[in-house]
Amino acid sequence: MTEQPQDPGRIILWGVGTPRTLRPHWALAELGLDYECQPIQTRSSAMQTPEFTGLTARKKIPLLQDGAFTLTESAAIITYLSDAYGDERTALLPSSVPARAQCLEWCFFVLSELDSGSLYVIRRHQYLPQIYGEAPEACAGAARYFADQMPSVERQLDKGHPFLLGDRLTAADIMLTSCLTWAVRFGVGIPDIAAAYAARITARPAYAQAMARNTIPQPSME
Repeated sequence: MTEQPQDPGRIILWGVGTPRTLRPHWALAELGLDYECQPIQTRSSAMQTPEFTGLTARKKIPLLQDGAFTLTESAAIITYLSDAYGDERTALLPSSVPARAQCLEWCFFVLSELDSGSLYVIRRHQYLPQIYGEAPEACAGAARYFADQMPSVERQLDKGHPFLLGDRLTAADIMLTSCLTWAVRFGVGIPDIAAAYAARITARPAYAQAMARNTIPQPSME
């Protein structure tokens, strides 16, 4: 477990509107933590302000502030929140070394193979061609690569546990589900067993809370 933060309770999460920002919102909801949301969007002018760039030179969301402590990268934020605030009932990473390593293995797999190696390629070239250029062959290849990774997901889900790694939700479920729903939104097919799993996990009240906090604010009509 990590050392407790100096100013617990002063939690601020920067970022809304993407699957990556959804993940820490979801973790905060699962842990039952109160926090302030700064609803800035990726590639917006808000990310160029001195207030935000003073927190991170990466100019990326999500970003977590906990007192004087700051952290980026969705999986790292979830791990920190679980270690700092989780208990035997709510922790999002297992306490045993082997089980924790297996959970992190799945988190790293999702980040490298499903997120950045597949879905983000499609996001860049199909949905942001004005920035990254059109690359239909790269998008098609990324979709095929995503499909190539699904047998390992199917094999794990076919073990019959309610969650990816057993009888309770972990960080791996948050990471994987965010990519499964992201794939569906992009028209990338997922196996039936993965679709049923995602439907079950997204029915959790904490997921609905996270989706509400992760929604891009609409401009006032007044």
